[in-house]
Amino acid sequence: MADSAPPDVVVIGGGPGGYVAAIRAAQLGLKTAMIEKDALPGGVCLHRGCIPTKAMLHTAEVLEAARHGEKFGVKTEGVSLDVARMHAYKSGVVNQMAKGVEGLLKRHGVESIRGFGRLASPTRVEVMDAGKVVRTVETKHVILATGSAVRELPGIEFDGRTIISSDHALLLEAVPKSMIVMGCGAVGMEFASIYARFGSQVTVVELLPRALPIEDEDISAEIVRAFKKRGITVHLETKVQQVDRKGGEIVVTATQGEKTVTFSAEVLLVAVGRKPLSEGIGLEKTRAQLDRGYVKVDGFMRTAEPSLFAIGDLVPTPALAHVASHEGVVAVESIAGLPVHPVNYDRVPSCTYCDPEVASVGLTEAAARARGIDVKTGRFPFGAIGKAAILGDTTGFIKIVTDKKYDEILGVHMIGPRVTELIAEATLGLEIETTDEEMIHAIHPHPTLSEAMGEAAMAVHGRAIHFFQDAAKALAAARAR
Repeated sequence: MADSAPPDVVVIGGGPGGYVAAIRAAQLGLKTAMIEKDALPGGVCLHRGCIPTKAMLHTAEVLEAARHGEKFGVKTEGVSLDVARMHAYKSGVVNQMAKGVEGLLKRHGVESIRGFGRLASPTRVEVMDAGKVVRTVETKHVILATGSAVRELPGIEFDGRTIISSDHALLLEAVPKSMIVMGCGAVGMEFASIYARFGSQVTVVELLPRALPIEDEDISAEIVRAFKKRGITVHLETKVQQVDRKGGEIVVTATQGEKTVTFSAEVLLVAVGRKPLSEGIGLEKTRAQLDRGYVKVDGFMRTAEPSLFAIGDLVPTPALAHVASHEGVVAVESIAGLPVHPVNYDRVPSCTYCDPEVASVGLTEAAARARGIDVKTGRFPFGAIGKAAILGDTTGFIKIVTDKKYDEILGVHMIGPRVTELIAEATLGLEIETTDEEMIHAIHPHPTLSEAMGEAAMAVHGRAIHFFQDAAKALAAARAR
C-alpha cells in the first residue's frame, strides 16, 4: 500500500464474500487489505465451485443440443465429448474471471496479501506461509470470509479416483461408465446432470424423502420425474450403511426402510454438504462464538467481538455466493457507519443448474402455511409456452405462492428451461412487495419464457389464458376479488 499506516479493514479470504467486501471498503475510503491463500482471488466459488461447475454444465448442454441437432433441422454427425478440451475451456473461463477480480482489487487500491490469515488478537492478523508467520498486520476491523470445504463422511474417505468429492468431479480425466451420487442437494443434482449427459449411467441416493429438500414439494417431485425421464435413477429415503471396493467397482450397501439394497458403480461422488472453515483461524483469541462450527453473527454480520465480522459460508446463513457478497457489503457499511439494510433471507434467490434447471425465491407453500398464512397458489406449465416449444424443452412449470388476504406474492418456484435467469423478476417482485394482481398487469413480451410468469400469476386467480382452468372456478375467483 502507498503509506505505512495500518489498514482500517483486513479481509481474510478472497472469495465472492471477501473480495466484494474489500472492494466496497475501498470504495468507502477505508484503507483495506485482503489476505488470500490461493494464487488468484475468487475462492471456492470461482475456482472449485460455481464457475467451473457451470462451465461443465454448459458443455453438457451444448453436447446434448448437438446430439439432437436434426430435431431442429441441423445435421450433426460424429458428435462426441473431448474431455481435455472441455477442461481447457473451463480453466480459461476461471482464469479470465480470476484475473478480472485481481485487476479490480488493484484498481480500487486494495492490498492483496498472499498467505493463510490467522487471528493473533481481535485486531491483529498473522499471515502464514508454509506453516510459518511471515507477516503481522495490525488493523481496526477484521472481516472473516474463510468459506467452506467439502464434507467427508467417516468410513467413506475420498481417494480422488473412485470415491470423490465435487472438487475431484471437476477434474476427472475420463468419463466413468457409471456413477453413484450420494446426496440430492444442488451439488449432487448438478453433477448427476453433467455426467449423465456425458454418458455415465447415474444413480442418485438420498437419505431424505425429497430431492432438493429446501425447494417447494411440487418442485422436488417434478425434478425426480424429470431425472427418471432422462435415465437417471433416484432412490429417496435411502440410508447408506457401508461402502466397499470389489472387483474394480464401488459397492454401496444401503437400507430403504427394512429392506437392504446394493448399488455398484465405477465412481462414488459424495455430495452431502460443506463444512465451515472456522478451525485454525484464531477464533479462540477473540470473544466470537461458534454454533456447530459456524460463527454466530447478528444482522449486521457482527460477532460478539466488536472489531470482528464474519460472512459467507462461515456463518449459518444460506451457503450461496450471492449471499456472501451481500453480507460482505452489509459488514463493510456497518464498519463505515452507514445506514445498513440487513439481508432479508426470506428473499434470497436459490438456483440449481441441473437438467431441468430449478430456481426459487421466498417462502414455499408449506413454509407459508407453517407461519399461519392463508395462501393461494397458481401454476403454469412451460408446455403451454411457445418459446419453450421453440427450444424443444417444455419440461416443468412456475408456481406462485401468495397471501390470500393481501394478494402479496410470498414465493415463486420454478423448474424448467432458463429458470435460473427468470427468477430475477420474481426476486425484484418480492423485494418491492408486489401483489399478484400487479404481476398480472406487468406485460410479458411474446414469445419468451417469461410469459409463464405472467400466466402463473393469472392462474392464482383462475385466469390463465393458455392453460385450461375450470370456467366456473375462474368466474367465482374473479367475483371474489
